[in-house]
Amino acid sequence: MAHQAGGQWPAPRAVPEGCEAQAYLQDYATLLEAASFPSLVLDHRWNVLMSNGAFRTLFRSVGPHPTAMPGDNFLRFVLFHPDAGDVLGEHEAGWCLPMLAHLKTALERHGHDHELQAVRRDVAQDPIMEAAYRQGLPHWIHAVGEAAVQLDGAVRLLRHPDPRRGPTECRIVDETPPTLRDTGRTRLTMVLRDARRPAAAARRPRRAGSHLTVVPAPED
Repeated sequence: MAHQAGGQWPAPRAVPEGCEAQAYLQDYATLLEAASFPSLVLDHRWNVLMSNGAFRTLFRSVGPHPTAMPGDNFLRFVLFHPDAGDVLGEHEAGWCLPMLAHLKTALERHGHDHELQAVRRDVAQDPIMEAAYRQGLPHWIHAVGEAAVQLDGAVRLLRHPDPRRGPTECRIVDETPPTLRDTGRTRLTMVLRDARRPAAAARRPRRAGSHLTVVPAPED
C-alpha cells in the first residue's frame, strides 16, 4: 500500500500557548524523553509534536521521504512511506487498515481540516488504497470487529532494528493526561514485549500494485 504522495508537507506547527502551558509542555517533553519505550505526542491530524529517543531508534533505518516521515506525521508514514512495512509488521491489516479507519473518523469530526483533506486526496490518488478506504474497511471491520480499530490496548507487530529485539509485539497504550488532552494532544506509547513471533514477523517482500487481501477482488 505504499504510495509516493506528491508535494511538500508542512512541518508540524506549534500551537500558541500561554507561559504556564509552555512550561508544562517543556517538562512533559523531558518526561517523554525519559521513557524507555517508543512514545510520541500527536495532534488530531497525526502530526508528531513530540517523540522520544526510543521512537527515533525504532525508525532509524527508514529512508527519506518528502511527505511521510515517521517523526513528522505518523498517519502519512503508515499509509504512504515505502519503508513502513519494514518496521511495522503485518503492515496491511495491523497498521494500514486501522489508520485508514482513524482517518475516516478524523474526517467525520474535522471535515473541513485542510491537512486531513489533503491526506484523503492522496489516498484517492492510489486506486488500491482508495478501494481499501471505500470497500476494504467495511469488509475488514465486519470480519474482525470494531475493537480492531481501537488504539488503546491494541497489540501490533514490530520489526525492531535492534537485533536483540528483532521481530516483536508491542501493545499501544494511550497515556494522555487530562492537561495534555485539553490541548488537543494525544500521547501513545508502544510497550515492547519480550516474546517474539519469528514466523509471523519474517521480513516480507513488498507488494507493488497488488490487490489488497482484505479488499474483495473486483468481479470481471
